[in-house]
Amino acid sequence: MFESFLVPEKTVVTAKGDSAAVDVSAAAGKTLLLSLTVTRIIEQESLDLSVWGSADGQEFGAKPLVAFPQKFYMGEHPLLLDLSKTPEVRFLRAHWEVGRWGRGSETPMFEFQLSAREVPPDILKEAQAEAQTRA
Repeated sequence: MFESFLVPEKTVVTAKGDSAAVDVSAAAGKTLLLSLTVTRIIEQESLDLSVWGSADGQEFGAKPLVAFPQKFYMGEHPLLLDLSKTPEVRFLRAHWEVGRWGRGSETPMFEFQLSAREVPPDILKEAQAEAQTRA
């Protein structure tokens, strides 16, 4: 069962950037639960976080595999990433952009982490069946 951090715990950022490439070949073709946890912020700022895939850990292509909706507040934000649609992906990395407006310092500051955990197929099937029942 694959589990790893794409962005380590208590990472503080003040400018746009990228995480290191993480080898996810053990989860190739599977579904991952991405958990973005924002643990500290200052007022009037935004965080845009996307996850990019690569076959070789060097070239990450022209567009992300998934992107979280823009964040302004602390909290935990889950997002599913289905790697079965991109079987060539063996590495993931996170990319973030930060913005700040209003009074005070113009430098944004976010403390966050991003974890990835394989979703067991039986749990995924149960969730899909439940969603179809509600529809």
